[in-house]
Amino acid sequence: MTVTPPRTPRTDGPVSVPPARSAARSGETAPEAAGEAGELPAASSGFLAKAALVTAALSVAGALLGLVRDQALARLFGAGSDTDAFLVAWTVPEFAATLLIEDGLAFALIPAFSMALARRSQGAPGDPVRALVAGTLPRLSLAFVAVGALLVGAAPQVVDVLAPGLPDPALAVDCTRLTATCAVSFGLAGYCSAALRAHRRYVAPAAIYVAYNVGIVTGMYVLGGRWGVRSAAGGVAVGGLLMVLVQLPSLIGQLRKGRTAGEASVGQEEPRPLDTALLATVLLFALCRQSQTLIERFLASQLPAGAISHLNYAQKVAQMPMILSVMVCTVTFPVVARALAEGDAERARSRVERDLALASCIVLLGTAAIVACAPQIVELLFQRGAFTARDTAATAGVMRVYALGLLGQTLVGVLVRSYFSGGRGSWYPVGAMAGGIVVTSWIGAWGIAPWGVYGIAVANATGITVTALVLLAGMGPRSVPIGVRGVLGELSRPVWAALAATLAGALAAARFADPVQGLGVGGLTVTVVFLLVGRALGAQGIVSAFRTVRSATRRLSHGRS
Repeated sequence: MTVTPPRTPRTDGPVSVPPARSAARSGETAPEAAGEAGELPAASSGFLAKAALVTAALSVAGALLGLVRDQALARLFGAGSDTDAFLVAWTVPEFAATLLIEDGLAFALIPAFSMALARRSQGAPGDPVRALVAGTLPRLSLAFVAVGALLVGAAPQVVDVLAPGLPDPALAVDCTRLTATCAVSFGLAGYCSAALRAHRRYVAPAAIYVAYNVGIVTGMYVLGGRWGVRSAAGGVAVGGLLMVLVQLPSLIGQLRKGRTAGEASVGQEEPRPLDTALLATVLLFALCRQSQTLIERFLASQLPAGAISHLNYAQKVAQMPMILSVMVCTVTFPVVARALAEGDAERARSRVERDLALASCIVLLGTAAIVACAPQIVELLFQRGAFTARDTAATAGVMRVYALGLLGQTLVGVLVRSYFSGGRGSWYPVGAMAGGIVVTSWIGAWGIAPWGVYGIAVANATGITVTALVLLAGMGPRSVPIGVRGVLGELSRPVWAALAATLAGALAAARFADPVQGLGVGGLTVTVVFLLVGRALGAQGIVSAFRTVRSATRRLSHGRS
């Protein structure tokens, strides 16, 4: 099933775009003359809610499969030197996902496709969307192949740089050569995702991590007995290919629909490459952001065996609330980009402020649950096979520290989209992220001796929080002009609710020896306390959620009567 906005009949000639604010107030989408392509300049709140729900559901499915993947890795290979070797190679797909799917390439492509769709709807000659594809996809594909080949050839040097203290670098080199294929597959998958989201097609892009993790888990269980931990790296290669295949039919269908509309216009348009300054700044930002992982792996490689694994398992679980919270702006980023392409800064500002309020409530609720119930979560998910009680205690402690930076991670994810949604290069986010990396590096180097892995986690949380504050301070002429003081005041309300919920949840969870009971009671306590305190304080995201539930309940009761 594909979530698509309602289509309008085709009209002849260019059509002026109605004001988006009036469409938003009426709760309906504004029509446009896009022929069979069916693009809309503004999506209704109902459509965005459905798209967010579908995206969140598939993202949760992908995240749960990611937990299954991590559980399989822990069960089959434990938390020792072999797993450390694979996780060094895992740095390549982590970087590729950030650069090519989640942040970098999407920040450049979604505004570009949004502008092309806006020009198509205004009757531009030819088909601006197909011209953009022709000018970008071949060149980017060659770049992906070149980077992949370079990583395969330079795998020994890459491992030496990432983890100089690794006891078995040969195993890490083999795994790195297998994971290097994702430079190509992730690049193509990211291109498809950006193009489809700009067309407001969300199902296929949201399903890519389901396909990816299926490939990895299958690879470990099918080849684990013969290849050992190399089977996980082979699964990365297979999963990357599946990410592309799951999106191709939908993208091809959209481009074919656009062909009919484009051929109806007189004249042709030359292929349009991406703006070089924009591409450079978004990729540098994503590279700086992902370099936090490089710093962690580099520092942890100097600690006893298993340190990298404990950091990895803690980070994967702790980041789940952040991933869910960022789903909000994943759906609305094309809406903000389209609003700016049409010159409607007010609609973009309102959307970004609502995204910040809702995303912060989601991530703070998850943060409270993780801090309160970390031992129970890790024991329930990982403590079996080669993963011991000692590993559980170490991972849970690191996870609690990591969680302190989740709000900063979410704010960075929402705010940076605002800087790049206009389709112009901006060096301010790059500088903000570089400043955060300096903080992370300094605290990590200073804290590793007295605190070990905890020092690395503290450095991560502090560095990303500094980046978030710098980005928030720079909002205005460089980005969507939101009210910074109002946003800070709004953020303080769910923060207080999260503190109260964490304390209550930790006390409740500690009363039970069984991890299932502790997690159930602790998680329920966290949720109830967070919602009640947040509503009492007037947190916008929580109040809106209660209003939505109340409205849905009334509709159900009316339907039954």
